[in-house]
Amino acid sequence: MVFSDLFFLFAFIPAFALCYIIASFIDKKRQNNAEASKCLMRNITTVAFSLIFYGWGEPVYVFLMIICVLLNYLSGLGIDRFEGKARKRAFIIGLIANISILGVFKYAGLFASTLNAIGIPVHIPEIALPIGISFYIFQSISYLVDVYRREAPVQRKFGNLLLYISMFPQLVAGPIVRYDTIAREINDRSTNAQDIADGVYRFMIGLAKKVILANQLGEIADQFLLDGLNNLSTAGAWIGAIAYGFQIYFDFSGYSDMAIGMGRCMGFHFNENFNHPFCALSISDFWRRWHISLGSFFRDYVYIPLGGNRNHQIRNIIIVWALTGLWHGASWTFMLWGLYFGLILVIEKYTLMRFIERVPRVVLHAYTFLLITISWGIFYFDSIDAMGTFFKSFIGCGTATSDIAEQSAIWGNFWLWAAAILFSMPVRKFIAEKSAYLLRNNPTTLSYVELTSRIVVSLLIIITSVALLVGATNNAFIYTRF
Repeated sequence: MVFSDLFFLFAFIPAFALCYIIASFIDKKRQNNAEASKCLMRNITTVAFSLIFYGWGEPVYVFLMIICVLLNYLSGLGIDRFEGKARKRAFIIGLIANISILGVFKYAGLFASTLNAIGIPVHIPEIALPIGISFYIFQSISYLVDVYRREAPVQRKFGNLLLYISMFPQLVAGPIVRYDTIAREINDRSTNAQDIADGVYRFMIGLAKKVILANQLGEIADQFLLDGLNNLSTAGAWIGAIAYGFQIYFDFSGYSDMAIGMGRCMGFHFNENFNHPFCALSISDFWRRWHISLGSFFRDYVYIPLGGNRNHQIRNIIIVWALTGLWHGASWTFMLWGLYFGLILVIEKYTLMRFIERVPRVVLHAYTFLLITISWGIFYFDSIDAMGTFFKSFIGCGTATSDIAEQSAIWGNFWLWAAAILFSMPVRKFIAEKSAYLLRNNPTTLSYVELTSRIVVSLLIIITSVALLVGATNNAFIYTRF
């Protein structure tokens, strides 16, 4: 089940909302008891619907996730109970358990294939990748680390930890919600009309990004990078890579918007995951704006413990980016993609960052966009051979020449490209600030304009999205396969 599915929009969400509202009323009545948990029924409702959501396609993997939660629950209790070496041992056991689960289900096939390729015959296991495993394993690690560092209290109720890890808004594609971010809200949260209004509107913005922009851009990308790879022209390679870049941005940031919006309606405050990355002035700046939750995870839990900027900085950067690449998928092309960015970040640190203030902004934008576009040519392909075919055309060494397909992809989708460029910039923030300034002396009118515009925009989004989703064949979020 995905957020941009008609069943999710018109069956799952209404059913969940109704049950959650009923649970909220029960919780309010129970608060008359001094010892009663403030959110017990809402938590039970959320867990139940989260397990239904996750098990919709592959019910067997619900048990894997529950076992993972149980292991982290026991490890967390051990960390809290013991001191000294015993406490550290409980932490290490939990950490190894999480990494082992991720390694077996995500990377066993990759390493077996690699051993076979270098002449060591081993059986290649055929293990289906559980959806969202990279995200919920990282959230599990976040929980253990935060408890071990005493930055968050241990969770003594198994159901509450299951809620944190299985919560359906961010379960399968993030953002990676750190435990200390919502630890207090698990048992003590509230929502008001403004929270719900903001959450619903944020969800609608995410839906528009996914259905109206990402899905259409994905068709252009696949036209050149998948269906037309063996007869790819230089123009086609560039169009396909740029389309894929916009697709993955609107797809992933759209999912994050929808997750943040649903969380807000439930009283949870997830951190932002994107900050207009295509406005970046360098690759370093880009990665402060793109998939922020993953970057902060590796910074706080890997880079700094390795020594950060203090010791062996270059080594630390390369290790972090090799791991970042592998996190995205069980393919050596992802490792290459991570090392590509790691090398650029090292070079920038000792060159561009020292005189960036003297470089014209237009040059910095062009430089950043070029390197990002090149990276999509690595990221898109699972095969080294396919990636090589792409880059031959990308740099002008292919045999195919441009034809009507390239012109049609641009001019036949002119408004799609215009919308992609426009909405990759902070347009909503600009409009909100200008409206607030122009109507600064009339707050009532400002509120009316804001409410009316949100209603109109939301209606247009839902009508357009439903029209596009009817009969749609390819609607999965890209990051659910990571």
